[in-house]
Amino acid sequence: MKSHILPAIRLTFVSLVFFSGIYTLAVWGIAQFAPGGGKGELLTQNGKTYYANIGQSFNSDAYFNSRPSAVSYNAAGSGGSNKGPSNPDYLALVQTRIDTFLAHNPGVKKSDIPADLVTASGSGLDPHISPESALVQVARIAKARNLSESALRDLVRQHTESPLLALFGTKRVHVLKLNLALDEMK
Repeated sequence: MKSHILPAIRLTFVSLVFFSGIYTLAVWGIAQFAPGGGKGELLTQNGKTYYANIGQSFNSDAYFNSRPSAVSYNAAGSGGSNKGPSNPDYLALVQTRIDTFLAHNPGVKKSDIPADLVTASGSGLDPHISPESALVQVARIAKARNLSESALRDLVRQHTESPLLALFGTKRVHVLKLNLALDEMK
């Protein structure tokens, strides 16, 4: 038994030093290369400041809708739903989101609604949607803002981000940046 206690104490001490000090400093150092120096990316427009790395709620017909949030876009409580895809409560919530989307976007068929417009992300804070999700909303926004649909499609294309290093992830559109650019259009 004595032969096991001393190595266990050493391992505990090494783990404590590594995970409390070295690992923490390494993560902090890497974060300094991220936008905002690891403190989040801030966007300021018309005197208002927004956190770009946290999803925002946009409900007006004049804006592109964000991905739904399971935590009401509260960064302090990041998390998804614990309900499985066959849970009746979850299915009812998704159906409500579909019905709301169809009511605000006449002319769009249920089969044309991308899944990311009616389901929350794992964190509930995803600031991105797919390009398809943005494009399916173009007709509604063009009508609400009296803009041409082709100009809005071009705006979506301009704000479509490629996968990280052209390898990781899929194409995506940052909803906040897109809506701020939309406000700048005349």
